[in-house]
Amino acid sequence: MVANILRLFRIPQVSYASTAPELSDNSRYDFFSRVVPPDTYQAQAMVDLVKAMRWNYVSTVASEGNYGESGVDAFIQKSREDGGLCISQSVKIPREPRTGEFDKIIRRLSENPNARVVIIFANEDDIRRLLQAAKIANQTGHFIWVGSDSWGSKISPILNQEEMAEGAVTILPKRQSIRGFDRYFTSRTLENNRRNIWFAEFWENNFQCKLSRHALKKGSGVKKCTNHERIGRDSSYEQEGKVQFVIDAVYAMAHALHNMHRSLCPGNVGLCPKMETINGTLLLKYIRDVNFTGIAGTPVVFNVNGDAPGRYEIYQYQITNSTMEYKIIGHWTDHLHLETNQMQWPGASQDVPSSICSQPCKAGQRKKTVKGIPCCWHCENCDGYQYQADTYSCKMCRFDLRPNPNHTGCDPIPIVKLEWSSPWAVFPVLIAVLGIMATMFVVLTFIRYNDTPIVKASGRELSYVLLTGIFLCYATTFLMISTPDVGICSLRRIFLGLGMSISYAALLTKTNRIYRIFEQGKMSVSAPRFISPASQLVITFTLISVQLLGVCIWFGVDPSQAVIDYEDQRTSNPLMARGVLKCDISDLSLICLLGYSMLLMVTCTVYAIKTRGVPETFNEAKPIGFTMYTTCIVWLAFIPIFFGTSQSAEKLYIQTTTLTISVSLSASVSLGMLYMPKVYVVLLHPEQNIPKHKRSLKAVVTAATMSNKFNPKGGLRPNGEAKSELCESLETQALASKQTYISYSNHAI
Repeated sequence: MVANILRLFRIPQVSYASTAPELSDNSRYDFFSRVVPPDTYQAQAMVDLVKAMRWNYVSTVASEGNYGESGVDAFIQKSREDGGLCISQSVKIPREPRTGEFDKIIRRLSENPNARVVIIFANEDDIRRLLQAAKIANQTGHFIWVGSDSWGSKISPILNQEEMAEGAVTILPKRQSIRGFDRYFTSRTLENNRRNIWFAEFWENNFQCKLSRHALKKGSGVKKCTNHERIGRDSSYEQEGKVQFVIDAVYAMAHALHNMHRSLCPGNVGLCPKMETINGTLLLKYIRDVNFTGIAGTPVVFNVNGDAPGRYEIYQYQITNSTMEYKIIGHWTDHLHLETNQMQWPGASQDVPSSICSQPCKAGQRKKTVKGIPCCWHCENCDGYQYQADTYSCKMCRFDLRPNPNHTGCDPIPIVKLEWSSPWAVFPVLIAVLGIMATMFVVLTFIRYNDTPIVKASGRELSYVLLTGIFLCYATTFLMISTPDVGICSLRRIFLGLGMSISYAALLTKTNRIYRIFEQGKMSVSAPRFISPASQLVITFTLISVQLLGVCIWFGVDPSQAVIDYEDQRTSNPLMARGVLKCDISDLSLICLLGYSMLLMVTCTVYAIKTRGVPETFNEAKPIGFTMYTTCIVWLAFIPIFFGTSQSAEKLYIQTTTLTISVSLSASVSLGMLYMPKVYVVLLHPEQNIPKHKRSLKAVVTAATMSNKFNPKGGLRPNGEAKSELCESLETQALASKQTYISYSNHAI
C-alpha cells in the first residue's frame, strides 16, 4: 500500500527489511528499492541446499499472508525450474488458527514418512507452535526443518523445545554486528535521547517499569523507573539483525542525494534552485546508480529492479554435550558453498537423513515414474534379453548378444560347436574308425583273392563300388564333427548323401539284375540285356549321378556357408544362451539330401521282396533283403529321434550323433551281412572257394526252377554248386555273344 502511494507521487523509497518477491516487479513498484535481497534469492538458496543434500521430496509450510505464501510460491517455482524436486504436502497456516490446527498440520506432514524435510516460511509464533505440535505428536528427530530468514538464528521460536529443532537448517541474509552501534545504543538514556519520541515507551517495556507515578497500580508489582537503569546492564540486549541494513539504506539515500547535488549544483554549498523541488524520477536514477561499501564491508548496489544482490549465511541448530547453538555451516552468493563436514543431525549423527520419495533403482532396473510426481517411481527389472539402456527404459540386446549378469549392458553370446572330446562325438567316431578298418580289411581281402570263385561270383566291380560307398558312409562322421566352415559345409553336402547313394545304387543294380535274370530264365535261355559288368557300372553311376546333379543344383541356388544360429539355444535364461556354429543345412534340406538315398533304399527293398521266391541255392537276394529290412528299421528309428529333439537345448549334439550313428549302422549292416560271410569262407574255408563244372544256361535255369518247384529248401550241394554253374554258364553265353560274364552268389553283396 505504502509502495503504491509512493509510486503515485513518484517518491523513491529504500527499504531495509522488505523481502517480498512481488516488490521486484518494476512495472508496479518502479520507485521501490531495497538493500536486502528478495525472497526469490532465498528460495533459490533453499533449493540449492535441498539438492546439495540429495533430498528430492519435501513438504512446505507457509504462514498465511504475503511473506509466507510468496516465499513458498517462489520456492516451488524455483524447484520446478531446476527440476528433480517434488512437493509432498503444501500446507498454509491460517492467520487465526483454530484449536488443533497445528496438530492437523503435523498429521498431514506425516502422511508420507519419506518426505522428512519441511520448508518453512512462517512467522516466529507459527514456528514455535508448529514445533510444539510436532513434539506432542512424538515426532522428535523425524522432521528436518529448513527455515527462512524469519526463523534465522532466533532463540524465541525454539525456546523450551530445542530437541525438536535439532538439526534445523536456517537462512539469514549475510550481516554483521555493528560494534559502534552497540556502544551508542547502550549509552542511550532518557536524558540524552529526548529527540526520539518512542524511546520513553521502549524504556518502560525494556525495564518493566513506569515513568509516571500515576500509571502505577497498587498490587501490580510494577516499579517506578529511576532513570538510573542502563541498557545491557539491567536488561538483556542483543543487537537487532537488521541494523546493518538500516544503516546501509540511509547511506544509500545519502550517497544518491550527494551525487545528485554534485551533478545539479556543482560548486554550491547547500541546495541550488535545481534541487529545491526534487524530481523523484531523477532521484531514483541516482539511487539505482549508487555503488559503495556498506557498514559491514559488503558492497551496496541495486539491479534494474532495485534489488540488492543475494548474500546469505546458512545456519544449523546443533546440540553438542548440552551446548545448544546456531552454527554457520555455509553461505550462498549466487552459488551455494556448504561445509557438510560441519553439519550434525538429530542424535548427534553425521549421516545425512533421507528425504526422497523412492529409493534409487538397482543396476539393471528402470524407473517407471508415478504419473504427476516425477520424483516418485517404481523400479522394474529389465527381464530376459533386455538391458538397461538408460534410467527410464530397457532395450533388447542385439540378436548375437545377451545381457550381462546385472543387465546394464550386452555381452557376446558364447559360440559352441560339437567338440571332438565331447561324449556325443567319441562314440560315433569310435564306430566310424572300427567301420573304416573293417571296410579296408574287406577291400584288401578282395584284392588279395580277386580271382577266386567267391570274389568273382560276388560281382567284383559292383562290390568295389559298394565298398566305396560304405567307406564314405563311415568317413561322413568326421565331416559332421569337424568345425564348420565353407569347405567342410560343402563336403557335407556332397558326401552325406553320396555315400548312401553309392551303396544303395549298387545294391539296387544287383537286386534288379537278379530279378531280371530269373524272370528272363523262365521264358528264354538267352541272357537279359544290360547284365554285363560294364552295363551294371553304367546303371550304378547313372543312379549316383542323379544325387550329384541335385547337389550341384543346390550349390547353384544356395551356396554353402557356415552360420552361427542364435535361435537353437536361445533359452529363457540368457546366461544359458549359446550360438551354435553349424552349416546352413536346415532339417528340411537334410531330408531332401537323404531323400534320394531313401528312395533307392526302398526300391532296393521292393526288389529284394520280389526275388524272395528265387531258390535259396541261387538267392543272394535273401541277404540283400535282410540288409534292407534292417536298414529300414534303423532309419525308421532315426526319423522320430531326429525330429523329436528339434526343440531340445541339446539339439546340435543329439541330431548330429543320431545322424552319424544311423549312417554308420546302415554301412555296418551292409558290410556285416553281405561281405563278412564271403571273407569268412575265403580266409577260413578255402576248400569251398573252388570252381565248379559248367552247364548251359538253359540247363542251369531249368535245374534251378525245378529245384524250386520240387524242393523248396533248395539244393544241398556245397558252396552253391548250381549257382556257380549258373554264373559260369551266363559267362560262357556272354562270351559267346561277345559280352562279358555275369556272376551271382548268395555269400556276399
